[in-house]
Amino acid sequence: MRTALLQSSGRPGSVAANLKALDEAAARASAAGAGLLVAPEMYLTGYAIGDDVARLAEPADGASAAAIAETAARHGVAVAYGYPEREGEAVFNSVQLIGPDGVSLANYRKTHLFGCFERDSFTSGEQAVVQAELGGLRIGLMICYDVEFPENVRAHALAGTDLLLVPTAQMHPFQFVAESVVPVRAFENQMYVAYVNRVGKEGEFEFVGLSTLAGPDGVARTRAGREEQLVFADADPAFLAASREANPYLRDRRPGLYSSLI
Repeated sequence: MRTALLQSSGRPGSVAANLKALDEAAARASAAGAGLLVAPEMYLTGYAIGDDVARLAEPADGASAAAIAETAARHGVAVAYGYPEREGEAVFNSVQLIGPDGVSLANYRKTHLFGCFERDSFTSGEQAVVQAELGGLRIGLMICYDVEFPENVRAHALAGTDLLLVPTAQMHPFQFVAESVVPVRAFENQMYVAYVNRVGKEGEFEFVGLSTLAGPDGVARTRAGREEQLVFADADPAFLAASREANPYLRDRRPGLYSSLI
């Protein structure tokens, strides 16, 4: 499945502008033959927007979700996007996956919150593995810091995730995560990992870009630079099956030795 990675910080604070830009990216992705478009963490509203996080938070089935569903259906491309999700008084850092028919396939709430800003702004999610079926692949969802916990990604591997989507807001000086950690996660868990970052300065943060889709051989299929870009790569089920057959990591595990991890 051809996958489009939208590396962009959009326009922080302007949901309308970001919805428009997402629609334009979906049109470009569809024209390039992509079946899936992935946008970064908190793409809908912006990341470093202070108290506006709570003000702009929406339910998973809110007005913006309806607009993105219409975009997905009109262009025939699935869309995964980061946004602040409101449920009652709680606000979650979430990612929603909407299918090419405009139907919501999955919604995930970030389980590992990074730094004081996130811990002050969001409630932690409690479901580690969220998946959906799309284009012959089992899609898993995570957000940014979540992928830096090896147990988290291994849980997805054991649940059969083929392509792990990781909208992110990766900032300086942690670019080694995009460059090194993500390809290793893909290799050691025998899956594709799409890591899609924000870019440029936003508030006190400088996002480093470097979005990538890494394969189960640990090789980056595409790598964005440090500017706004839409890049493409393929997640190939046949290659994934062959790689899993050749690599014995998951078969050679000895879970009885790892009880101290929990």
